[in-house]
Amino acid sequence: MKIPKDAAIEKRIDELIAKMTVAEKVGQINQIDGFAGGEEEIKNKVRSGMVGSLIMGARDSWDVDCEGSHASRKYFNEIQRVAVEESRLGIPLIYGHDVIHGHHTVYPDPLAQAAAFNPELVKKAYRCIAEEATADSMHWTFTPMLDMSHDPRWGRCTEGPGEDPYVGAAVARAMVEGLQGDDLSAPDSMAACAKHYVGYGAAEAGVDYHKAEISDQTLRNYYLPAFRAAVDAGCQTVMNAFNDISGHPMASNHYLMTDVLRGEMGFDGFVVSDDWAIWQLERHGVAEDRKDCARLALNAGIDMDMRDNVYIENMEKCVEEGTVSMEVLDEAVRRILRVKFRLGLFDHPYTEYRPIDYAAHDKISRELADECVVLLKNNGILPLAKDAHFTVFGSLTHEKGLNLGCWSTNASLDRIDDFEKALRADYPDISTDFYTSAYLDPMVEYTRHAECAVFLLGQHPLMDGENSNVTSLELSDDQIAMIKSVARYRIPMIAIFRAGRPLSIESIEPYFDAIIYGWHNGTQGSHSLAAALFGDVNPSGRLPITMPRVTGQEPIYYNQTTSCRDNEGYYPGNRIGNYRNSLDTPLYPFGYGLSYTTFEYSDLKVDLAEIPYDEIMNGGKFTVRVKVKNTGDREGREVAQLYVHDCVAKLTRPIRELKGFDKQTYAPGEEKEIVFTLSKDELGFWDDCKTYVVEPGKFKVWVGANCYAKDEIEITITK
Repeated sequence: MKIPKDAAIEKRIDELIAKMTVAEKVGQINQIDGFAGGEEEIKNKVRSGMVGSLIMGARDSWDVDCEGSHASRKYFNEIQRVAVEESRLGIPLIYGHDVIHGHHTVYPDPLAQAAAFNPELVKKAYRCIAEEATADSMHWTFTPMLDMSHDPRWGRCTEGPGEDPYVGAAVARAMVEGLQGDDLSAPDSMAACAKHYVGYGAAEAGVDYHKAEISDQTLRNYYLPAFRAAVDAGCQTVMNAFNDISGHPMASNHYLMTDVLRGEMGFDGFVVSDDWAIWQLERHGVAEDRKDCARLALNAGIDMDMRDNVYIENMEKCVEEGTVSMEVLDEAVRRILRVKFRLGLFDHPYTEYRPIDYAAHDKISRELADECVVLLKNNGILPLAKDAHFTVFGSLTHEKGLNLGCWSTNASLDRIDDFEKALRADYPDISTDFYTSAYLDPMVEYTRHAECAVFLLGQHPLMDGENSNVTSLELSDDQIAMIKSVARYRIPMIAIFRAGRPLSIESIEPYFDAIIYGWHNGTQGSHSLAAALFGDVNPSGRLPITMPRVTGQEPIYYNQTTSCRDNEGYYPGNRIGNYRNSLDTPLYPFGYGLSYTTFEYSDLKVDLAEIPYDEIMNGGKFTVRVKVKNTGDREGREVAQLYVHDCVAKLTRPIRELKGFDKQTYAPGEEKEIVFTLSKDELGFWDDCKTYVVEPGKFKVWVGANCYAKDEIEITITK
């Protein structure tokens, strides 16, 4: 929840600001690289009050738990000592670092975490992440990334929660609560940063940094909910997006930074620019020079300048000339100091050694990797018998990077096993060959006696992340050639895909008897996929983003709005057919995923089908019930998903919107009644007058295993 303002802290902030020179105030809003220029140069800047924060960039290595000789902790404590003991006002620094989905222990990529549909487990993972990162002197991490995306050609979709704002909000709360803990001032808690605010995932054509065209109602209904959830969870910082929205760069967007974020959402932490984003206002063409960049950004509401020195070089002059008021500068400083006080940095500025239970963190990483596994296809070949003889094909088999994903700069590589090592360690008695060469002809020797072929396929993490966009989501030519070459020998084939984004696999899907989607899935990821192959992990992940048939369908997403002539081809039925050379439907829809057992939904009902408008607006709720039964012979986890559609509204509404999910474990034959509630929070929307409205009328409600759920009921808000 939001952290209430503390009167004692606010008084101390007032006293500090009253003592500060303009130069010292500007220093507080300046973040510099924690390693650039050398230690003495950094100390001199800190000593003179020119620095409020250090960004702890990537290093070749970080020592782990070496009491008395921990290089990173010793280095940053010394810089902090200069700030606290040698600067005039003794204001501590706040250290920030990109700890996106793990520090020494790596967890699955955020998109993969969303596939788990298990916010509580995500929260546990980020509690572990905070414990490790804070032990290395980090106070603040630039995560969670909450950019909703309809287009996986965009490289950074792997860093976000997928295409659904309801899932995005659940992930946002989990990550913020995990990082910040129950007590933000505790030594193992760190400030979260919701980024990139806002609309970054809407970059045109999936091209990073590109412009976005977003209406206000789409912004509020689709792109803002995850940020609202983060702010409501108490997130202490926000980072601006690089993009412009309809011609207004986010780095100078007063309406979204100040009016919406602070005014409407009630955010009282500070906003940091993305790396060199303020300087880019010149490149956007809305600023004449760097001084103009500084003026625009601070007046818009960006409190801290990350690394590009625009504020430190120009802000005093802006204040002197009156283009930035002292009140605006003071408020930016106030927000930064507030977060420093809340983190306890004034009382406990130094990082002390504490042991980390890495074995426990490995366990959480493994649990999350297990729950991220998505089984897309299975004709009965999986799980494999442990005495089966098979051959593993693919040059990715020995690639540890598939576990890391992007933004894993401080991972403990010696704790990561590639797929072959994991298989042999966990199943030492299996009869398995490995063929990882690019030469196709010798494959005959590896298929002659194999009962089936297992392929490690996908994309290297270097294909994902910032400015790693692609024009094609299909597999590389060499992988396709390998698949076709083995297929000639007519043995059963199983695919394990490891990628940070959905891939277009329609052309090769028919070759496979089973398909597992394993993502880039963390320190324990290889072991998780080995276990899934043999059934020791029963897949329970569900797609948080649509898998297209071909790249040309992008952007394709389940929660598109209704339009004329039945052209919403995502959903099967009698449609006009949008393409002459492809089916309209996705290869696998949002929320989809199979299990090694089967589930049955029945008896969908609502306790009360009609509720008056006034009652809904005063806290009334519809209670929706459904029975879910494990009809197979194996224990499994199922994600029951509830979708709604507002049948008649003043604006077009999504054909279906996820408004609830419930993941539980079911024993063979076990049946449970799952209960969902629908209130004004789930049944309303933001209109084009920037107003949240709930309209009387009928709503369709579906509950099932994915967005194609068939069981349907109707509810009505009466006038």
